[in-house]
Amino acid sequence: MTKVTDSPGLKKVLKPIHLWAIAVGLVISGEYFGWNYGWAVSGTVGFLVATLLITVMYVTFIFSFTELTSAIPHAGGPFAYSYRAFGPLAGFISGYATLVEFLFAPPAIAFGLGSYVHFLYPAVPVLYTALACYVLFIGINSLGIKESATFSLVVTLLAVAELLLFMGLVAPHFKADNFLADPIPFGLPGVFAALPFAIWFYLAIEGVAMVAEEVKDPKRNIPKGYIYGLLTLVFLALGVMVLTGGITNWKGLSSIDYPLPEALGIALGKQNNWTKFFASIGLFGLIASFHGCIIGYSRQVYALARSGYLPAFLSKVNERFRTPHWALVAGGAVGCFALVTGTTDQVIILSVLGAVVMYIMSLLSLFVLRKKEPHLERPFKAPFYPWFPAVALALSLVSLVAIMYYNAFLSVIFFSGLVFTLSIYLALGKHRKKISNDVLLEKV
Repeated sequence: MTKVTDSPGLKKVLKPIHLWAIAVGLVISGEYFGWNYGWAVSGTVGFLVATLLITVMYVTFIFSFTELTSAIPHAGGPFAYSYRAFGPLAGFISGYATLVEFLFAPPAIAFGLGSYVHFLYPAVPVLYTALACYVLFIGINSLGIKESATFSLVVTLLAVAELLLFMGLVAPHFKADNFLADPIPFGLPGVFAALPFAIWFYLAIEGVAMVAEEVKDPKRNIPKGYIYGLLTLVFLALGVMVLTGGITNWKGLSSIDYPLPEALGIALGKQNNWTKFFASIGLFGLIASFHGCIIGYSRQVYALARSGYLPAFLSKVNERFRTPHWALVAGGAVGCFALVTGTTDQVIILSVLGAVVMYIMSLLSLFVLRKKEPHLERPFKAPFYPWFPAVALALSLVSLVAIMYYNAFLSVIFFSGLVFTLSIYLALGKHRKKISNDVLLEKV
């Protein structure tokens, strides 16, 4: 097969423990902040219902998505699956949606990082901290995937330990009356309005697919990383959300970017040593996700550029560190622009919108590839097929409709961007060029 570029390829060094760390690390900031905005539109019980629905969606989706990732271990992830199932136009739509998800998740997390630092040091502006984080972590990610994954493992372990500590500290102060106060103030519509914030609990776990080309024995190790990561996140999401809701009047926590240290301060007192300690180490979870999302967007940009969907220079790999340095920088520039022009809840919704569209495309690809390529080697098969992917697809469609209905302006921005970039892609005739350098076209 011919190569599009003479640049060296990616390096296969990742093991299941690294994949668990990347999977959990990508998502774990969702347990620290962002989800609490769901209380503002649905109340505690309304949001619990939304979270349980989304948990079912992610369990069925990840068990289905893992079949694709292990069968087609490609850095493009969802783009590769849709291309192989439907062709270049579907590949473009999946690639666009995945890019939006992974380019707009980091700015939201950077807002959270800035807010936590501001909580500790009020004189430090939120925006300056957020922008500095981009510079620092793009630098760390440029040093090599093994180094990046090891860093991700360390901060993810610390972040998980921190959330367990939080749950242990607040559990004695939990009061059911607080959690059940005005539980569903907006009724069923509030549950649907809260879906994007429930998705934030798990958003980006599928980013493990973006490092598939850097995994040792991907067909065995990728399923392990996904499944262990998902189980960890379900436990943490439900534990943190329920316990936090029972500490005080939840309305006071529904519009801030640092709900956990605030809740701990109410439970123990803001001058309590545990409160200060937790606030000081509260950055680990945000750092883990921010770092993981940078890995995710850079590999997606790299794969799309390598396949001709983005300018070719973005597929260049640094000869010394074997990292896609231009993809790292370009994605960072988009994220910094989003930081300057948006707010936390807006970039969360844009990221979630991209994710849900990508989920739908991936699940449709799963159904098509089962019929189109029945002999494709599938080291991991979706259990209870076709019911698991069908449930995931149905809940993804419900989520998409709900997000569009309650966020019309942001939905117009998302789909206008899709139409604009797709028009350029078609005008340049890129859809007529077959991709010859990628494993996504190899028939088994």
